Amino acid sequence: MIPKPQPTEYNAYYQPYVQSVPEGTDVLEFLQKQRYEVIQLFGRVSDGEADFAYAPGKWSIKELLGHMNDTERIMAYRALCIARGEQNTLPGFDENDYVANAFFQERTVGGLLEEHQVVRESTIALFDSMAPAAFTRVGNANGSPVSVAALAFIIAGHERHHLNILKERYLAKL
Repeated sequence: MIPKPQPTEYNAYYQPYVQSVPEGTDVLEFLQKQRYEVIQLFGRVSDGEADFAYAPGKWSIKELLGHMNDTERIMAYRALCIARGEQNTLPGFDENDYVANAFFQERTVGGLLEEHQVVRESTIALFDSMAPAAFTRVGNANGSPVSVAALAFIIAGHERHHLNILKERYLAKL
């Protein structure tokens, strides 16, 4: 079981994500269960409905799912680098620029969901393959220290955050 990280293991920005994973939770099981929740929630949205944004300037449902995929890839890459002993600072990313340059609107919900499942399988396999000592390793991403364990919890909490937004601000208005 991956230990829940201490607040010193990640930037305070990520605290809401880390704290949203309940105490005593096996984060790998949590990640596995989220796969099914993503399928259940996004799977009931048609491609036409997935172009919906709940307010001007907000992402569409397709963009939200694409952002979740991109962010998980980036966080998993950071975890891989740090677990393998990378000493260089890993770059940050601007989520809005990534979404603006991804053309998620041209994709189908089914395609984005397929991608999510592959990304999540890869993430779980990565964490599952690591020795326990790897989770305590701390590197630097976007100018802040972060542990491998923290990245696992950030991935889970980030997705939980966006699934709550999907339910409250998107699906409730469709």
